[in-house]
Amino acid sequence: MCGRFNLTATPEQVIGTFRLQSLFDFQASYNITPGQEIVAVVPLAESNGGNEFTQAVSLMWGLVPSWAKDRKTSSHLINARAETISEKPSFRSAFLKRRCLIPATGFYEWQQTEQGKQAYHITRSDQHLFAFAGLWEHWEQGGETVYSCAIITTSANSLIQPIHTRMPVILDPHYYRHWLDQQASKDKLQELLASDAYAGVTAIPVSNWVNNPRHDDVNCIKPIPT
Repeated sequence: MCGRFNLTATPEQVIGTFRLQSLFDFQASYNITPGQEIVAVVPLAESNGGNEFTQAVSLMWGLVPSWAKDRKTSSHLINARAETISEKPSFRSAFLKRRCLIPATGFYEWQQTEQGKQAYHITRSDQHLFAFAGLWEHWEQGGETVYSCAIITTSANSLIQPIHTRMPVILDPHYYRHWLDQQASKDKLQELLASDAYAGVTAIPVSNWVNNPRHDDVNCIKPIPT
């Protein structure tokens, strides 16, 4: 699963990486937790079957299905499994119609050891931005409107397997346009989810400072001796 991540890039870096026309004022964070509003990238307009422009939006991390009676389910739907995403009622409509990119500079996972849980910061060696494959949804009831999202996960590769059995899907930048293409077929989308863009990614052990969701500073990603 993916239960914590970070986005410490500047607005200018996010705009440049995702070719945004503009970006709302957002607060960089070393420790993003479920329930928070996060930056996501969605299509703005289509041209010749593809998405010529993208825009940044603010989404709550924790997807609330459009048919949900209330928004309480959002705390449980922070991730969507790639293997069943086209079948699960909570995700199948969003998978076909409402996909997004979720910018990040790293994410956290915990390895179970004899001494307890060891936190790892998983990030690119060059510290460049990347994007998780995501879904978004629109829920409205009783005058309340919520725009929310989930991060798609898949089976862990050889890098993550020693730490955890699951990992978020990181998309290759060459596939951003395809992922946001609203004309993309289900087979094409599943192909993108099966690709592995973890080249250049490394797992760095960090202190238990990040364990506390209230901690949001550079100490969350500070490496510890191994």
